Amino acid sequence: MKNLRKVLIPCLVLSVVLISADHIDAPEVQSTSADITDFYCFQGQDNDNLVFVANYQGLLSPSATAEATFDDNVLTEFNIDNDGDNVEDLVIQVISRNGKMYLFGPSSPSSTSLSSTIVKSTPDMSVDITNYGETAKMHTTNGISLFAGPRDDPFFMDFAQYGAIISGNAGSFNDPGADTFAGTNVLSIVVEVPKNLLGSSDTINTWVESKK
Repeated sequence: MKNLRKVLIPCLVLSVVLISADHIDAPEVQSTSADITDFYCFQGQDNDNLVFVANYQGLLSPSATAEATFDDNVLTEFNIDNDGDNVEDLVIQVISRNGKMYLFGPSSPSSTSLSSTIVKSTPDMSVDITNYGETAKMHTTNGISLFAGPRDDPFFMDFAQYGAIISGNAGSFNDPGADTFAGTNVLSIVVEVPKNLLGSSDTINTWVESKK
């Protein structure tokens, strides 16, 4: 059975930060190792690069984070549409195996189905997965950088005030609000890619899927 989580956002190759998040998913993936909590696409510190981030297993306490692991049966696929038809022209696929995270691509897929087929027979790079409390381990090959491991949950949401607004007991959010996710963590996959490997368009559509 395939567990699928899909988030689509436009990403301006020449600038900006794009974020999509929900922390709430369809029943098949909610609270499972295939549950994507956030997807981020933004320009890197090097303006010639784009960064793709997929976060999993949200709301992890510090003790739960120490025990949390990526699922070796879950394939993460970053999809890139560079001609505006909302069909992936390139994919970056990432999967864990025995304490390492392996990356394939960016590559043109042979089909645009929802299957979990890996696009290449051998990975283009790998990195040791960072354990909780360790210094971040990163690896760079041919300009592509990869990180995988626990990180503080970056998403900010004041759920108590949101509930008050929805119920009619408040008219707006507070400034500053209360960070509902403070003190919780996620498992994060971060891929930084040179823009010239993603096509020549000034704008791409990008989405992420978890496939099992």
